[in-house]
Amino acid sequence: MNTAELLVKCLENEGVEYVFGLPGEENLHVLEALKHSSIKFITTRHEQGAAFMADVYGRLTGKAGVCLSTLGPGATNLMTGVADANLDGAPLVAITGQVGTDRMHIESHQYLDLVAMFAPVTKWNKQIVRPSITPEVVRKAFKRSQTEKPGAVHIDLPENIAAMPVEGKPLQRDKIEKTYASFASIRAAAAMISQAVNPLILVGNGAIRGQASDAVTQFATQMNIPVANTFMGKGVIPYTHPLALWSVGLQQRDFITCGFDNTDLVIAIGYDLIEFSPKKWNPEGKIPIVHISTAAAEIDSSYVSNVEVIGDISDSLSEILKVADRQGKSNPYAISLRGEIKADYEQYANDEGYPIKPQKLIYDLRQVMGPDDIVISDVGAHKMWMARHYHCHSPNTCIISNGFAAMGIAIPGALAAKLVYPNRKIVAVTGDGGFMMNCQELETALRVGTPFVTLIFNDGGYGLIEWKQENHFGKGNSSFVHFGNPDFVKFAESMGLKGYRVESSLDLIPILKEALAQDVPAVIDCPVDYRENRRFTQKAGELSCGV
Repeated sequence: MNTAELLVKCLENEGVEYVFGLPGEENLHVLEALKHSSIKFITTRHEQGAAFMADVYGRLTGKAGVCLSTLGPGATNLMTGVADANLDGAPLVAITGQVGTDRMHIESHQYLDLVAMFAPVTKWNKQIVRPSITPEVVRKAFKRSQTEKPGAVHIDLPENIAAMPVEGKPLQRDKIEKTYASFASIRAAAAMISQAVNPLILVGNGAIRGQASDAVTQFATQMNIPVANTFMGKGVIPYTHPLALWSVGLQQRDFITCGFDNTDLVIAIGYDLIEFSPKKWNPEGKIPIVHISTAAAEIDSSYVSNVEVIGDISDSLSEILKVADRQGKSNPYAISLRGEIKADYEQYANDEGYPIKPQKLIYDLRQVMGPDDIVISDVGAHKMWMARHYHCHSPNTCIISNGFAAMGIAIPGALAAKLVYPNRKIVAVTGDGGFMMNCQELETALRVGTPFVTLIFNDGGYGLIEWKQENHFGKGNSSFVHFGNPDFVKFAESMGLKGYRVESSLDLIPILKEALAQDVPAVIDCPVDYRENRRFTQKAGELSCGV
């Protein structure tokens, strides 16, 4: 066999189901090997879409998603999705074709030093410089990608190396063993938690990756401590739980901000600073912190932990429960905030305004989606509203990128989600700006048979940037954010998809139900009233915390 065939055998050994990518001259041998493989190759319409598919596949499964490109412009197109996976903690393996090693020492057509280029956006990357090292490179790539904190890795395969004959076989996959926290850290954390008067739990995506949702819910319930989640920690504790304070992470003050203002201890569980800067909730660095995670805390002047409990999160919480004592204690002020948060959410249930307010749009979406159904949020003003108003019963049912926060992720991400969970309803929630960045992947979705719904918040501009401009420079003072759009219904129909347009607030739920019942992808064009952005900013500025 040749090196490309050995590479594909190594991918099979790693349990790879799909490779997302585009064909190219420099990856011909890899494509030929994949043709005779158990792995399904998904031909995408843009390399960025391929990387986003691998990104979301990795986040949902915990197994590295794989994307493939050729050299030069194909590789540069992968970069955004690879960077997104790396900063969001999603396991991903990117494979690029490359010129032959005989052309690397001279100026050569389409040649870039891809190892140097991918180094800043990956955990590890390497070029296969001789056929015999292929099994080691692939095994190391997957191990590094999937080890906590997960992220992206990159393998570069020159075309002449890919064609060379080789003998070898994949390396055995070694099991990643759990690590456990020290008894000293368990006791120290338990002591701080027992003594705290108004503690608050802040939970992040690490608790989802560590499959610690049940443990967090049990811990919060027994300790009677309210829980706020980051955008990427949605569903760790069910939103219906009486101690759930829903999402924190908006730039503006919100009800949950009052909980942080009045806490004397934050118990950070699986929290990653990249999800929501501690400078937003602990600007003076005075709040005591117990850090519970699989990895040591990042260094930040606003996040200096008093105790670090490093190890398997579920085990750590279970051990703390054995020695902590909060009998008869609670955080009544933080718990009382839940009533205000819930009332704010429910006041839009019967709103009939048109264009539809984002709060109403998301409220209706939640009514249609089941507990295990999945929404993938793109990036824009709608992401802020999704983070604040779309609430989850369980983990990984609302995917939000908040590490790299790249526009264009929703549609390719929804395709990947449908591949992973073909029997669940999947909705890509996007703005009109994000939609136009990767809408070509709707053809991919139709071709591979992954019907999902794309719900467009249509405001004819880059709404989040306009919101920020007006916050900085005053109402009506925005620039360079408006654009025109195609007829999204005709656009969908031209691709063989179903297209819908929402023309009143009463239309949305029946249209959503009909669209989700289709056996082809569907697109819903929904005009949105983003005057609510300014209203929320004003309301947040007037928020005062009473104790």
